Amino acid sequence: MASLLVRNIDENVKARLRIRAAERGRSMEDEVRRILKDALDGDPPQNMADLALAIFGPKNGIELEPPPPMETRDPPQFDSAEFDRAEFDR
Repeated sequence: MASLLVRNIDENVKARLRIRAAERGRSMEDEVRRILKDALDGDPPQNMADLALAIFGPKNGIELEPPPPMETRDPPQFDSAEFDRAEFDR
């Protein structure tokens, strides 16, 4: 097994680590090993779509109903009598 020395850890982080380890009945060293292992297990997302699916996928979040369809209308008919070309020729 390899050793790792980490310097300049914020005091607040160290205190939270101490509390977290105590709550789980572990030493701080063992808790750090488990945190690192859990963080590095599995394959990281390869692209933004995978990342979004990991964060917002079916196992996370809520299911929303799709919005109601938008009201549509027929496009204007420029060859009809309603179209006054003289207004646009100015």
